[in-house]
Amino acid sequence: ISINVNNGFDIATELTFIDAWITSLSYTLQLYFDFSGYMDMAMGLAIMFNIRLPINFNSPYKAKNIQDFWRRWHITLSNFLREYIYIPLGGNRKKEFRVWGNILITFLLGGIWHGAGWTFMLWGFLHGFALVVYRIWQKTNIKINSFFSWFLTFNFINLTWVFFRAENL
Repeated sequence: ISINVNNGFDIATELTFIDAWITSLSYTLQLYFDFSGYMDMAMGLAIMFNIRLPINFNSPYKAKNIQDFWRRWHITLSNFLREYIYIPLGGNRKKEFRVWGNILITFLLGGIWHGAGWTFMLWGFLHGFALVVYRIWQKTNIKINSFFSWFLTFNFINLTWVFFRAENL
């Protein structure tokens, strides 16, 4: 998969619509297989030494909303960001506007944690913004079809991985 991904991102401006989608979907799968595979190996090695590591990936691409995705993806990092950034900022114990700011700050810092570049900051901002939109949407009590909810979430994640992987904006 990495060969497709590297080739696609190397000539990103020349890709056709279909090739761009294949490249982005390939990267989405590559990222999951790499991280989840590394974690599976680490957990297996740890068990050999009678050490139990926490589950770090719980079928994140099955998530039906952005909040659910972050409860399933890179769980240890998500927990760290929540415990050491989001909660000290006030978490969700403040007024709604402040909570939105706390979410955005947390995810911007999460983006910077991955790399000090505009692409990572944009990736973090988009995820923070999506969580804010999701919080607002929850208050409407409008239910979305389960398949459509998954489809929307998966495609949002796929699209934002492009910014995560891109060399520049």
